[in-house]
Amino acid sequence: MEAAPANATVPFVILLKPGTYAEHIVIQADRPFITFHGEAEEVNNTVITGGLNLKTPGSDGKALSARDSATMLVQAANFTAENLTFENTTTREDRVQALAMYVEADRAVFRKCRFLGWQDTLRADAPRGRIGRQYFADCYVEGHVDFIYAAGTAVFDRCHIHVKADGYITAASTPETTPFGFVFLDCTITAGPAVEKGFYLGRPWRPFAATSFLRCQLPAGVLPAGWHNWRREENEQTARYAEYKSTGAGANPADRVKWARQLTATEAEEYTVETILKGEDSWKPAE
Repeated sequence: MEAAPANATVPFVILLKPGTYAEHIVIQADRPFITFHGEAEEVNNTVITGGLNLKTPGSDGKALSARDSATMLVQAANFTAENLTFENTTTREDRVQALAMYVEADRAVFRKCRFLGWQDTLRADAPRGRIGRQYFADCYVEGHVDFIYAAGTAVFDRCHIHVKADGYITAASTPETTPFGFVFLDCTITAGPAVEKGFYLGRPWRPFAATSFLRCQLPAGVLPAGWHNWRREENEQTARYAEYKSTGAGANPADRVKWARQLTATEAEEYTVETILKGEDSWKPAE
């Protein structure tokens, strides 16, 4: 990273040899167009790992922030990661936010990556007053409480989402003026053996949370209600939750909360990678 040029306009590729890299990595805002490429054929052979969390004391004795404790923090635009694992080793018993990845960059792409953790594994965010678009293709994300969360506009395309215990997959904080939030396209959701009572597709971290699951396979562990209001009835008037053609034992449209929606075929046609992420610059991350 120290060798990467500042304010670049073309990709600067960093090849990662197979191995385990235990460190806190920051891609600063003045280092755009960085690509991390794992050279190993198997994604689990190249791992960036850390065990910091929001209870970890910093040098001043105060608990670390989410940015400082995340295994990796991405603030620069046009970041790409391929064939890598990002991990936070904090355990379930610690009951604390412990991020494997904190990405608040615009136009970030993750292909064939894994994100491992328990609580708040992946923060897909947008800085206040700015755009944060992220594209996850053929990725694996695991956790059990709010493990995909924040204010970004993020598409999860053909991803595997694994729920390790009872909890909530998403906790979006989508701004009111942002149309899509988190969108899961053709994803597979699975449940681990520690799922006992069940889990929700999401709950609103902020009132206008937007999350949609289209053509996703859902396991029996999904609670029939599907969505939770975070114990605030007023969120039911503003949260934007939707599904379209869910399949599997967890697909129960008739039993979903009345304030969530089943999209029509016409509405679902608008949920494409290009439409969701194009923005004013016509970004096409899938190409």
